[in-house]
Amino acid sequence: MAKETVEDAAKLTRKLVDHATEAVGIMATVYPADHPTLAGQPFSLQEYYASCHSNGSLTLLFLPISRHSQNIIHSPTHSASISIGSEHPTASRPRVSLIGNVTVFNKLDETPNRGEIESCYIAKHPDAKWWLPGPREPHVAYWARFDPHTIYFVGGFGDRHYIGYVPLELYQSATPAQDTASLQVAGRIMVQGGDDYLQSI
Repeated sequence: MAKETVEDAAKLTRKLVDHATEAVGIMATVYPADHPTLAGQPFSLQEYYASCHSNGSLTLLFLPISRHSQNIIHSPTHSASISIGSEHPTASRPRVSLIGNVTVFNKLDETPNRGEIESCYIAKHPDAKWWLPGPREPHVAYWARFDPHTIYFVGGFGDRHYIGYVPLELYQSATPAQDTASLQVAGRIMVQGGDDYLQSI
């Protein structure tokens, strides 16, 4: 069997992200500097997501009451990471960590592609219908988009798997899941290098 290439890793990463049965990853954030007891400490917990963008950005349901949301809000760059693994994880199966930032759409009517985003998210998480942004939610909620800028992939143990960083442009251009592609929600292109590395499209 040939060794995995970085191109293989990009396709496998998109397969993990787009086709995850439960669409639940492990999000990691950092407590803000002004936290009274845990300043600068890491925090990780499962997080729902939906792969609703053709470039691999992820849709999140953002509830300010959650610890992750509070950490993201207080982060100067709204940074977070999301790790996604195989459905039945073993040492030989792939897993990936996406590092990026979160854009929160705090005005419901101005949420880009709101209808498509909501349909995509509910298709993955039917139980979330009770927490959708709108006038009837039990907690304040917003739509948000996670835009990865760095991808670290572990194909598995052994000398045949790719382990390392996947260039952002390879991840974004890798063939997405069929249902994701049909949405045609562009998301955001992240351009590596320079101070202004975010360009909306």
